[in-house]
Formats: sequence, structure tokens, C-alpha cells
Amino acid sequence: MKGLWKKGWRPILVLFLLFIIWEACTRIFEIPGWLLPSPIEVFKEAVTGRSVYSVHIASTVQLVITGFLIGSSVGILVAIILHLLPLMRQAFYPLIIVSQNIPIIVLAPLLVIWFGFGVLPKLIVITLICFFPITIALLEGFKQTDADLKHYVQMAGATKQQIFWKLEWPHAFPSLFSGLKISATYSVMGAVISEWLGASKGIGVYMTLASSSYRTDRVFVAILLIIALSLIFFALILIVEKRLIKWKPIEKGNHLESS
Repeated sequence: MKGLWKKGWRPILVLFLLFIIWEACTRIFEIPGWLLPSPIEVFKEAVTGRSVYSVHIASTVQLVITGFLIGSSVGILVAIILHLLPLMRQAFYPLIIVSQNIPIIVLAPLLVIWFGFGVLPKLIVITLICFFPITIALLEGFKQTDADLKHYVQMAGATKQQIFWKLEWPHAFPSLFSGLKISATYSVMGAVISEWLGASKGIGVYMTLASSSYRTDRVFVAILLIIALSLIFFALILIVEKRLIKWKPIEKGNHLESS
């Protein structure tokens, strides 16, 4: 806990100073609340309006968890297939890269036309956002397997399946969790975007209603909720990572120095 405080007090201080500057500017320049509310007004709305947005939070969290699990599964499966089948990788890897140049906000209306206003298009949006970081990170993780160690187990008679599950897969775990942490934060953003497509509940709906009624303080509350959920999901993945990964691959340079 002390180490966390030593690392985290500087950004907290910067954030606190930014809030002070923000508050001072709204008072000095007499900026109307509908245009730019002060931090005090935003936090006051966050406290007094809990009954309004609490239902929306539950809906978004449920959507995020479901979409993240599906997106993670798809990302891991695609990475394994592309790694084990080099011809598939040569054919589809460039297409996966190109697919990320298509803005999701542009693709979203097409998903509504094709699949309606149900849950399916929302889950597709989150999956498209989540799977890419996991796939790329896991593919790079497979490459990090020590070549000498791989050659040794091949000489020992290990099959391709044994090499993958006993050697390559464990070595790719750190890279996998790097992709999972990125996707965990992206999944919240994807859920909010998907709720703009047409939903009855969710932080995206809460933000849309607040914007249309010029409740800028509620828009900022929605932004704070999105940030908070992203940090919570990131922290959960980090905790799981520390529990599962008790080791780190030794770099060749460090190994040579130690020997």
C-alpha cells in the first residue's frame, strides 16, 4: 500500500490542481453551468443523482462483462489459430490490421440495420473492440518463446501440441494479460458506444439524455463513471495477473550476465 501511494501521489496531485484551476475558471469567468459546470457542481450531482444513474450502471456493467468475455474468447481463439496455422496467418493477419482502420462509430449503424436494436449488435461492437489487442498481444507473446528451449524440447521428442501447451502457451501469458488489460478498458468505451445505438438503460443512454436536456453536469458524471469502471476492470485484470503469473521469462542478456 505504501509503494502504491509513493507511485500514485504525483498524478493525484496534478489531478487535484486541475480541479482547482477548473473551479477557479468557472467562478472568475462566470461560465454558466449548462456550458461548463464547476467540479463542485459535478460532484454534487454525482452524490444527489445516484438514484438516477445507478440503474444505468448495472446495465452497462452487465453488458461490459458479457462483451469482454466474448471478445476475449474470440481474441484468444483467433490468435491460437493464426499461430498454429501459418498459412492462415499470412492470409488473415493483414485483414485484421486493416479492420481496425474502420471506425466503430461508423460501423455501428450498419449493425443496427442488420441485427436490429437488441443485445446482439451491442455485443458485436464490444467484441470488435476487445479482440484485436488480445490477438496481437498473444501472437507477439508466442514469438517470445525461447528458441533454444524450444529446440531442446523438440530434440527430446515433444510433439507440436506438447510444445504449444507446455512451452509456448505459458510463455505467452504476460503478453496475454497485457492485451486483456487494454481490452478491459476498451470494453467500457465499447459498451457506451453500443448503447448509443438504441437502448433503454445504460451509461450511454444516461449521457445521451443528459446531453439532449443540456444537463452538462450529468454528462460529466457519466464521464467520471466511465473512467471509474475502466479503472476497476483494469485493476481486476491486474489482480488476476499477479495471482496467476508468479514468474517472468529471463532475458538472454540477463542470463548471459548472470552466467
